[in-house]
Amino acid sequence: MDFEKLRKDSTDTGEAFERLVEIIRYLRSEDGCPWDKVQTHESLKKCLIEESYEVIDAIDKKDKDSLEEELGDLILQGVFHGLIAEDDKNFDLTSVLNRVSNKMIFRHPHVFLREIAENRAETLDNALIKWENMKHQEKRQKSQTQVMVDIPRQLPALMRSYKIQKKARDVGFDWDNVKEAFAKVKEETVELEEICSAGDHEHILEEVGDLLFSVVNVARFLDIDPEEALTFTSDKFVRRFEYIEKNAALRNKELTSMTLEEMDRLWEEAKDEEKNT
Repeated sequence: MDFEKLRKDSTDTGEAFERLVEIIRYLRSEDGCPWDKVQTHESLKKCLIEESYEVIDAIDKKDKDSLEEELGDLILQGVFHGLIAEDDKNFDLTSVLNRVSNKMIFRHPHVFLREIAENRAETLDNALIKWENMKHQEKRQKSQTQVMVDIPRQLPALMRSYKIQKKARDVGFDWDNVKEAFAKVKEETVELEEICSAGDHEHILEEVGDLLFSVVNVARFLDIDPEEALTFTSDKFVRRFEYIEKNAALRNKELTSMTLEEMDRLWEEAKDEEKNT
């Protein structure tokens, strides 16, 4: 193995990709790394999820340097999985790349077959309709239920429920307006309150799910991404809690020794401070 060649940066995209492939291939070889050699699709699932979220974090922070690094880590995961499949003689990286290229061409008839009048899409909405139609053909989805089933269960629950609701809306199964969606939230809240006194954990779980699903419906009607909304509120909670903790320390108090009323007063101070900034 020419290690000196592997250490040199490439100036061509194809060569850079092949360099990464050769590095991972060698790491998984007999003379490679003990850890890399034993990895499987299953053992790398957590890494794949973490790298995906680190890319999103870099995007949200508008950190271009971090985004460059994290995209590399995410691409590495794709290469790693491709080489594992190659070692198992299931498929290889060439077939992976050809398959995704063919998919992009197939799902964009409005671009690659635009000479045919019926394929043309002059607006964003038309392009999305063409994409979805070609996706249904490609996946041989014969029912809207199958479209819903094909939404991965491994997605964050809020994101998955949002997507399921959109697929139901596509065939007309939806509330007429956001007021009806709000009414459903109120109905589910009452049902949850009523069932809590029974102490039936399984039924409570179901009702909590119903309430969350209804809230997602409201978010969808308001064109709000529920994942983003909940992330925003979680960040806000952490900021305000930090204010409580810092101000408690300034008063030489431990949080565990403070009353809820004392902490609530600091919480309100944090809210006021945010309004004034």
